[in-house]
Amino acid sequence: MSSQSAPAQPYVQTRLYRIRHSAAHVLAQAVLELFPEAKLAIGPPIEDGFYYDFDLPRSLTPDDLAVIEARMRAIIAEGHPFVRRELSAAEARALFAGQPYKLELIEGLVAGTLDENGEPVGAAPLITTYRQDHFEDLCRGPHVASTDAINPDALRLLRVSGAYWRGDERNPMLQRVYGTAFETPEELEAYLARLAEARARDYRVLGRELDLFSFAPDVGPGLALWTARGGRLRELIEDHWARRHREGGYERVYTPHIGKRTLWETSGHLRWYRESMYAPIAIEEQEYYLKPMNCPFHIQIFKSQVRSYRDLPQRLAEPGTVYRFERSGTLNGLLRVRGFTQDDAHIFCTLEQMEAEVQGAFDFSLGMLRDFGLDSFHLELSTHDPARRAEYAGSDEDWALAEATLARVLERSGMSFQAVPGEAAFYGPKIDIKARDGLGRLWQLSTIQFDFWLPQAFDLEYVGADGERHRPYMVHRALLGSVERFVALLIEHYKGAFPAWLAPEQAVLVPVTDGEVAYAHEVATQLRASGARVLVDDGPERMANKIRRVEQTLKPPFILVVGKREVAAGTVAVRARGQGDQGAEPVGAFVARLQAAVTARE
Repeated sequence: MSSQSAPAQPYVQTRLYRIRHSAAHVLAQAVLELFPEAKLAIGPPIEDGFYYDFDLPRSLTPDDLAVIEARMRAIIAEGHPFVRRELSAAEARALFAGQPYKLELIEGLVAGTLDENGEPVGAAPLITTYRQDHFEDLCRGPHVASTDAINPDALRLLRVSGAYWRGDERNPMLQRVYGTAFETPEELEAYLARLAEARARDYRVLGRELDLFSFAPDVGPGLALWTARGGRLRELIEDHWARRHREGGYERVYTPHIGKRTLWETSGHLRWYRESMYAPIAIEEQEYYLKPMNCPFHIQIFKSQVRSYRDLPQRLAEPGTVYRFERSGTLNGLLRVRGFTQDDAHIFCTLEQMEAEVQGAFDFSLGMLRDFGLDSFHLELSTHDPARRAEYAGSDEDWALAEATLARVLERSGMSFQAVPGEAAFYGPKIDIKARDGLGRLWQLSTIQFDFWLPQAFDLEYVGADGERHRPYMVHRALLGSVERFVALLIEHYKGAFPAWLAPEQAVLVPVTDGEVAYAHEVATQLRASGARVLVDDGPERMANKIRRVEQTLKPPFILVVGKREVAAGTVAVRARGQGDQGAEPVGAFVARLQAAVTARE
């Protein structure tokens, strides 16, 4: 029996989508009334609300948002119906004369290249608008019947940010006003409470406060710098990754950061992925490219010698740094960067081994994510779109085999999954594992991809039991995904308070006075000898201030206070995070406590 989820109602068909879409139009009307010279861009509903992009004569302030929101409430109360119209190109151009962004969208609609939200389309759609009161906007809908169907008490404007027109830094910078709308005030208040908690967990703020990473203008946007504390956290993650991979039968490999043009031509990246690659580097009249992916290098390692069926499956793994060109307007902290570490693995196997290897990679991925305290998942099966067949490598038979294999693995798991047509990579379908964090938000992490294309493109072979040469199959598997993104997830999941096995400092020693500093360092030496990561705070502040600062800026699992009594008794006074004072313990007893917490991954 299939465990595939019944398809959920598409968001675009929900009443909440229509409410938010309509609220975006009301926002645009309010802004245009307050700033008649405003140039309007786009304003779609999004997962948690809506936004609208404006080109305005000045920057908006929080006070402006309050005024705009008040005007929106007035428009809502007037109960204007939303009326749809179909227009010719000439009528649309006349209607939006003086609105350059709308005119650009109209020309895209006429040419059949863009829809009214600036997204590519395959054929020219109808030009449609929706009007409420005196305001009319390019739109394909849907909307609520009238403005008073929007609950003014469940509406809130949230913030303003910058956004390049169509996400391209070569285009004008616009002001994006974000808002949200719900059906009831209670839903709005619950959402605002979640937002407040999300702000308290923001990895960008916590990463700076915890001194984990930074970005520097002289290095360049989208290129993270890891501090000593951040490096320690990454080392702990990567050490666990390496240990688990050794236990799982993977072999670790290392590959260069650049490769010749011919490598990327053979792999198909220059055909299908070129826009995300950096410009070539000329070396001795040859073109080299920074690697956007590790797979062609792992293929070359497999190909470096004759392989027998007895050598298969071969599982090669590498946390390799890759480089992808992302436009400045799309960069987002650690979540979208230009250089990042992808924890790749590539499995070379026979057709008979393929399903078992996909199953093993799937089980391995879930087990590893659970090690890090993630235990709620959303699974997706990305398949190809037959209507866009030219965009995919391989034969129809290849695709049928690959998609059926991945579906069987998911069905056997007993977990529900969602099929996502058209989201497969060009070389094969994939399973995506998304994990929920401490606030229930989904993060894209593991990907398992069936590949029948690259073994063929690189003419990979192995010698079978029959003495003949055969084509291997290949599984791509990224477990943590981007290590940078994974660290951002962990920061927000744990709110910066990492469990003992992951904490950069497991314990911080705080002497009560200068008289206990020497003893604190002696204890630190004992703890380090047991493998603990410890720090002594021997600064001049008062003890209470030190404890408060350490709890806020380092968030260690334990703070060990040492005063005269502890020196005399050879103990430490233990404060456990979230539990307060635990009393005095001999150093050896604390070591046992810490080791138990590490073993339990608490």
